Amino acid sequence: MSIVFNEILRSWRASLRRPGFLLLATTVLALGIGSSTAVFALIRGTLMQPLPYPQAQRLAAVGMILANGMASTSPQMYQHLQGMQGVASMGIGTSLAPSNVFVEGHPVQVPTMLADRHLLPTLGVTPFLGRTFTADEDRPHGAPAVMLSYTFWQRYYGADRGVIGQQLSIEGAPHTVIGVLPQGFDLFGKTSLVLPTAFSTNSRDNGTNFLTVVRLKPGVSLASVSAQVEARVRPLYEQSDMSAQARAWYSRRQFRAISLHDNQHAGQRGVLLLFMASALLVLLIALVNLGNLMLLRALARGHDGAVRRALGASAWRQALPALADAVLVGLLASLLGVLMADFGLRLLRHVVSTDVVDLSAAVLDTGTLTLAFLAGVAAALIAAGLGVWRSGRLGDVDRLREGGRNGIGRGDQRLGRLLVVTQVTLATVLLVAACVFLHTLYDAARTQLGFSDRGILTFELAPVKATYPDAQSVQHLSQQVLDRLRMQPGVRAAVVTTNLPVGQQFNIGTVHRPGGERFGSTQFRAISPGFFATFDIAVRKGRAFNAQDIRGGEPVAIINRVLADREYGGKALGKLIDMDVDKGVVEARIVGVVDSTSQYGPLGSQPPILYVPLAQAPDTLINAFRYFEPMRFALRVQGEPMHDRDMVRRVVASVAPTQPIAHLRTLRSIVDAQTADVRMNLLLIGVFAVLALALASAGLYAVMAVSVAAREQEIGVRMALGARPSTLLAWVLRGGLLQVGAGLVLGFAVTLGVARPLRSVMLELLGRSGVLDPAAMIVVAVLLVLASLAACLIPALRAARTPPMHALRGE
Repeated sequence: MSIVFNEILRSWRASLRRPGFLLLATTVLALGIGSSTAVFALIRGTLMQPLPYPQAQRLAAVGMILANGMASTSPQMYQHLQGMQGVASMGIGTSLAPSNVFVEGHPVQVPTMLADRHLLPTLGVTPFLGRTFTADEDRPHGAPAVMLSYTFWQRYYGADRGVIGQQLSIEGAPHTVIGVLPQGFDLFGKTSLVLPTAFSTNSRDNGTNFLTVVRLKPGVSLASVSAQVEARVRPLYEQSDMSAQARAWYSRRQFRAISLHDNQHAGQRGVLLLFMASALLVLLIALVNLGNLMLLRALARGHDGAVRRALGASAWRQALPALADAVLVGLLASLLGVLMADFGLRLLRHVVSTDVVDLSAAVLDTGTLTLAFLAGVAAALIAAGLGVWRSGRLGDVDRLREGGRNGIGRGDQRLGRLLVVTQVTLATVLLVAACVFLHTLYDAARTQLGFSDRGILTFELAPVKATYPDAQSVQHLSQQVLDRLRMQPGVRAAVVTTNLPVGQQFNIGTVHRPGGERFGSTQFRAISPGFFATFDIAVRKGRAFNAQDIRGGEPVAIINRVLADREYGGKALGKLIDMDVDKGVVEARIVGVVDSTSQYGPLGSQPPILYVPLAQAPDTLINAFRYFEPMRFALRVQGEPMHDRDMVRRVVASVAPTQPIAHLRTLRSIVDAQTADVRMNLLLIGVFAVLALALASAGLYAVMAVSVAAREQEIGVRMALGARPSTLLAWVLRGGLLQVGAGLVLGFAVTLGVARPLRSVMLELLGRSGVLDPAAMIVVAVLLVLASLAACLIPALRAARTPPMHALRGE
């Protein structure tokens, strides 16, 4: 044992005395370990973390599967799903428009959700205090009751356990506090209040904005429940009174059950798996690089090893120095990689908003750290084993004969070059993906949004329902606020709308020409006069709305160019357009066509939009909108918009003292938020691509450096026979560039092979699917060629400057 220990110490001392190889190998492996550890910590904290409910594996979401992979239901659908076999319980809920509450003597707007009396018991959630809703409370005109979130209870009630039974004014009506939710409950994100759904019996509400959760009985599969969901829901969308276009659209939808875990993480899965794939690709490049380094180091020791074996040393003793090096490299690389991962996660927490991704879930716990160290040491040992195995393939006589002359045999050099080609191939794939993302964002930055976002301050106002019960009262309040805002110094324009030009949407599926088929999904916006001028949206044909477009006058509408071109062939002015509202039809004359706008910022699409004057908006549509969303106000001001926040609060308070407002922010910040997640995706993929480029360059440098050092005697012979330094320089550079060229060709071929899955990822993350980007491929080729030249230059110069007599003296 002492002999083994001494051999390990001797090997470590030798590595520390000449730390070049140790530093290079440790850094290479640490980059791979660090990137993969950080991403694994994030995935473990999200996708691999079970939901915080008892027996969460038995929870499922049922309904219509949306494009983002989530299940959605309507109240009518929920009632048709009652009594399914194999389902122990079922509940429904949704996020609601912010509620206006009067607490601590002043009005506050807080996020709210609806839940029926079965939802919390289905989830297995027990209130921290009190109880959940009763049947009497969960019905139309039932006893008004509310549950508080743990955070709301602590903030506004000081964690008073006597809160149960107290009254809380919500939307101007008193509600009895019946319970407090447990800490951390966030089924629909941040929620302060929970109100009962209070559905009517045999509801005809078909708005699919709800989540239905079922708890399966033991042994029941998702497939069996999915079959029941399909059988019960499909007939609802095959009714004879639906248009053929509507039935065709619904016929393409899926109705089934998915696990609640997958449903809650549907929006994160794609991007997190993309990060994991990128991190694993970097780790694979690092492992290939490390394998190459260990191989070259073992081969460089081949002649010395053959001498030792000739003197009677065992194979184990011969392998021990390489394995000792591997353990040292693995431990140091794992430690450095963990530190890199921790630093990277801390940095991302400061620069990435929690609205994009909650990085607090990424924790380097004991399990993650253990896995990182095991992976680092195992990878180094495998790489060292490869070197030892390859070094022993040649017989001692061959090794003594060939290694003594050239240092490394031709077969071993070919294996080293093959590993370099592999690294370049993998790096090419990752670099192409990163460049395509970057090119897409560059094009998006040059895309015209169709509106101006400069100098505009926005805020949200959800009129208190008891004080403003109908659309007419909402319009009256909005007009009062606008009139007062327009009187303020520095305010150039002020408007109110259901939706800003970017961000939120309100879809109407029943818009059509008189007597014709519906247009499909069309967005609806009720706006006040001056909307288009405030946001610099150009009116291309006709006119904008004015003060004469009031209730009782001729109903008018304005559509954007997408809708005009698609449905009217560009000749929409003066035509009629119908909106089906609560089994009635509202007909309006199109008086204008405006530019299309990007709904979700530079990367968003330009959907078809129907604008109507707020004063003429159908009451049922405004009331339906208020159920889920607040009204939005926008001011174009002189100077910095955020300086006028206090003025806005004073104006609203002077008009409606009990009316709270929320989300005072600039329109520019809203536009930036639309691409925040994409920018984060690009940042991380860009980091992985830079790591891949650095690792590929380091691998090429290592191979060329070791190759030049191992062939020092051959170089000396060439120079003694008259070879010029420039010839040796070109010889080394040519060898490196040939390897890079082969890797580029293979990398582009692999990229073409993975074009389809990469296209689907880009479509999900960027809304675009272009993968075969010639510009990106040219950039990648140039980057790798320049990196290879830099990596080969130092060994090439060293070869060209080697004195012949020094080289001929050998080791």
